[in-house]
Amino acid sequence: MGESMRTVELIGAAIGEGAPDRRTRGGPGSLRQWGLGRRLSARGRQVRWGPQVASDLTLLPQGPMTVVAEFSLRLADCVRVSLAAGHLPVVIGGDHSCAVGTWSAAAAALRDAGPAGSGPRDGRLGLVWIDAHLDAHTPETSESKMPHGMPIASLLGHGPAGLTGVADAAPKLRPEDLVLIGPRSWEPGEAALLERLGVRVMTGGEVARRGFADCMREAIARVTAATAGWGVSFDLDALDPRDAPGTGSPVAHGLRLAEVSAALHGVAQDARLIACELVEYTPELDLHRVTAGAAECVLGALIDRRSREVAGPCVPPDRRRAPPSAS
Repeated sequence: MGESMRTVELIGAAIGEGAPDRRTRGGPGSLRQWGLGRRLSARGRQVRWGPQVASDLTLLPQGPMTVVAEFSLRLADCVRVSLAAGHLPVVIGGDHSCAVGTWSAAAAALRDAGPAGSGPRDGRLGLVWIDAHLDAHTPETSESKMPHGMPIASLLGHGPAGLTGVADAAPKLRPEDLVLIGPRSWEPGEAALLERLGVRVMTGGEVARRGFADCMREAIARVTAATAGWGVSFDLDALDPRDAPGTGSPVAHGLRLAEVSAALHGVAQDARLIACELVEYTPELDLHRVTAGAAECVLGALIDRRSREVAGPCVPPDRRRAPPSAS
């Protein structure tokens, strides 16, 4: 991996209307007030807060799909500007529907940049998706009809035009360029879609057998094999609720923070990594702010320039210092 010294630009994605629990909307503001940017700067990278995109609550009477579709367009614009400026955008959600905007922008930027060389890499995006859920529903398979369960399907080109058509009408991902790590809760319809498309899914059971680090190595190899750039989307509910209770859809028996942080250490030194995303922080559910510390550990590990020996193990910040709730 060639080291990249791009400025890390944190982009707030304040949206909760894509999920049943809308309180994730306050996550980015809460973490910013807490000093997440300053804390991450200690990892040897220049970190700054960039634009803050908030969902338009006046659109709520038209339904969550309208809110998410409009929000995704504005978030995608911010991510594309960040990429054009040579930064490493790190989107802080918000519910996971924000991924439609994040990765639509990343895919469009890679296509706009043209071929990365000879062979099949022509502007393709690779993505590692770390989550307790598959997030691969369409409106036809989803009982709740909530968009936070649909971003993967949308990025693959399946679902409503308001989500699949962000940035451009082309699918943002090819199935072979996507890997999911850690799912342990899903419905038959979304599982059937990913199986039919041939998407690599490393379930929570597989991760428990092999270890997260081994799974992450395979995932990176797969999503970089034939792509021009790649990214990481991390849902905090991928973690075990003991390490991250402050999220709207916790699922028992998840990934342990120490193992995840060790495996992600220094990943952003790879110049091919073009964006990252961390989502589903819910301040009101975060007793003692355990999950805020987990968010810092995950992102800090990703962007750390120091060797793992110098950085040491992930140690969450003092739990008594709570980030305030923000709307």
